[in-house]
Amino acid sequence: MSNLFTGLSAFPLTPLRDDTVDEASLSAMVERLCVAGVDSITALGSTGSYAYLDAEERSRVASVVVQQAGTTPVFVGVGALRTSQVLVNVWNAEKSGAKAVLLAPMTYQPLTEVEVFELFRAVTQSTDLPVIVYDNPGTTHFTFSVALYGRIAELPGVASIKIPAVSTEPEKARAHIEAIRAVIPDHVTIGVSGDASAATGLLAGCDAWYSVTGGTLPDIALAITRAAQQGRAADAYAQSERLAPLWDLFAECGSLRVIAAIAAHLGLAPNSCLPLPVRGLTNTQQTKVAAVVNELGLS
Repeated sequence: MSNLFTGLSAFPLTPLRDDTVDEASLSAMVERLCVAGVDSITALGSTGSYAYLDAEERSRVASVVVQQAGTTPVFVGVGALRTSQVLVNVWNAEKSGAKAVLLAPMTYQPLTEVEVFELFRAVTQSTDLPVIVYDNPGTTHFTFSVALYGRIAELPGVASIKIPAVSTEPEKARAHIEAIRAVIPDHVTIGVSGDASAATGLLAGCDAWYSVTGGTLPDIALAITRAAQQGRAADAYAQSERLAPLWDLFAECGSLRVIAAIAAHLGLAPNSCLPLPVRGLTNTQQTKVAAVVNELGLS
């Protein structure tokens, strides 16, 4: 089962048109990922705007992605503010045919480690699907300690931990990953996010890349992933360093807005495909994104 949670997991957008999920664009995006050969697809991650969709919309998105993905495994984000809402999303993910669920501890009132642990315990007790721990403090405003990783990873059904960006210094990245590895069972994989440090994370011992970029630009993300998996460190770093203008845009404007602009520029999604009140980039920023896409030959 742990092999399911390795390699490149692509996080596609959930494109909206007139405040409704654009199923045609979503299906085309998923088909593009399958043709490219990604190892898995994660629907309704932060790039998929899960927090802005109601349970019915999320259920429909999960079904569309699973149906279009064919034999490519699909993981589905189920995070919500209330445990009861999370469990409804888990049930809908099961019904869709998802292979695993991705759980972020969403917050309005700040959560304690005890509360987050109990959330994961409730989910693992309610489903036979594997659970991916989603540590994304930039959106959830909750930061996992290494000790909490260890406690949660001991729960039956926990299969992978998606960690935030690692240090770009290889030795620091390796030390951090080894510290996590020391407290989790052998079958639980570690996946890096924070695309600018993905090459470093993979080469430092991460098993997977949970990738914003891979959801819209799978070919370049796969090139980095495969180079790292094959031990071609120089190639992985070179591919990542070539994308420095893209990483700079992520840092300046936010990865979601940049990826939405890229998808629109490439004709993969409507303009203004994000859920209001989240708005896309300004015209000036869109022009800058288009220039980077063209300069790097991204498609």
